[in-house]
Amino acid sequence: MSSRNSDSMLTIEAYQGKIDEWVRTHGVRYFSELTNTAILMEEVGEVARVMARTYGDQSFKQAAARPDLADELADVLFVVGCIANQTGIDLTAAVERNLAKKTERDAERHWNNPKLTGANQHPDDQDS
Repeated sequence: MSSRNSDSMLTIEAYQGKIDEWVRTHGVRYFSELTNTAILMEEVGEVARVMARTYGDQSFKQAAARPDLADELADVLFVVGCIANQTGIDLTAAVERNLAKKTERDAERHWNNPKLTGANQHPDDQDS
């Protein structure tokens, strides 16, 4: 996580506004929702490639420059922001609702998961 001063943090709402301003100033207009969905898949694929080569078993090509994971993740966020803007979604409200849903649904689930807590019980030995 960043150590930036919280006063200078960019809110989700402000980021959606900056994306809209950028699209209208530099991009002429939004791509269609379907095109942006395809672009999102491309960007997520680029994140997957960096992750597979940095943290997985694949290696980077000798001559290839090392991609910047932060930049690739920011590309994903940009396209998500575009899709939210063009479909009328307030991402701040959506994220707040989503976190509340996860908190209620998973309040105990992860604490009771031996894979996460280190309990050495085989999954077949657990009650269903």
